[in-house]
Amino acid sequence: MNEEKNEGWERDLVNKLAFSAISEQRKARRWGIFFKIAFLLYLITLPIIFISGEGVSSSLPVGEHTALVNLSGIITSDSDASADVVVAGLRDALENKNSKALIIRANSPGGSPVQADYMYNEILRLRKKYPNKPVYAVVTDVCASACYYIISATEKIYANKASIVGSIGVLSNGFGFVGSMKKLGIERRLYTAGKNKGALDPFSPEKPEDVAHMKDLMSDVHQIFIDSVKKGRGDRLKETPDMFSGLFWSGSKAKEMGLIDDFASSGKVARDIVGKKEIVDYTPRKNLLDKLVDRLGASIATNILPSNKLIIR
Repeated sequence: MNEEKNEGWERDLVNKLAFSAISEQRKARRWGIFFKIAFLLYLITLPIIFISGEGVSSSLPVGEHTALVNLSGIITSDSDASADVVVAGLRDALENKNSKALIIRANSPGGSPVQADYMYNEILRLRKKYPNKPVYAVVTDVCASACYYIISATEKIYANKASIVGSIGVLSNGFGFVGSMKKLGIERRLYTAGKNKGALDPFSPEKPEDVAHMKDLMSDVHQIFIDSVKKGRGDRLKETPDMFSGLFWSGSKAKEMGLIDDFASSGKVARDIVGKKEIVDYTPRKNLLDKLVDRLGASIATNILPSNKLIIR
C-alpha cells in the first residue's frame, strides 16, 4: 500500500515537473516570437527614420555657411524637383541667419513650364527679401529648358565647360493611332459637348485647325520663357538667331553667349566667391512613406488618366 502511495506521489511530481517545463518552453517561445517581431519592426523602422531625417542635421548648422538646394530630375508637380519641394528648401535656406549665400545646384533636363515659372518668380521675390544674400546657380551635368528658365532668375550662373545648357523652347508630343486602328478594325467613338473638346485626340484623324491652335499655345508659352530669360540675364545675353530656337550648348559656348557667367563647382563658389566653404544642404527630403504614396499616385495617373502635357524641354 505504501509502495502504491509512493509511486503515486512520484508520478504526480513527475507530471508537475513535466507541465512546468512545458509551460516554461511555451513562455520562452512566446518571448522568442515577441523579440523576433520587435527586431523585424526595428529593421523596418530604422531606414524610415534615417530616410525621413535626411538633411535634418543640415537644417541646424553651426556657424556661418553657404546654403545649397538641389534642383535635380524632371520638373513636375509630383517630383522632387517640384516647386513645392524646391521653394521650401529655398525659403529655409535664406531664413537661416547663419546662411550667407544660396547655391541652387541644377541638374535637370526640364519639365513643366508652370512649375518653372513658380520657382523663377519665387527666386526673384526671395532675392528682394534678402538683398544681402546672393543667390547663385551651379549647373552640373545638364540644365536645359525649364531648368534654365528657373536659374535665369539667379544673380549669377556657373557651370562646367562640358555642361549642357540652354534648350530654350517648348514641345508637346504624342502618338496617332488612326492607321493602326483601321487595320485592326477598331472604330473610335468620341462624344463631346463643345466642338473642340476632342481636339488632338490620338485616336481620331488630326485636324489642321487643332494643330494650328496647339502651335499658337506653344508660341505663347515660348514667349513667356524668352521674356523671363531676358529679364533675368539682362544685357549679359549676346543674342544669336539660334539662342531661343531650342538648341543647347556646352558650358564653354554658353559662356560666350552669356547664358552663364563663369566656370565653377559648388565648392569653388562657396569657397572663393561666398567666402564660406562650409556647405549646408537644405534640400527637403521626402520620407519613405511619402515616396511610396507619390509613386502609387503617379502610377494611377499614368495608367488610368489621359495625359496631354505641355513640356519645356
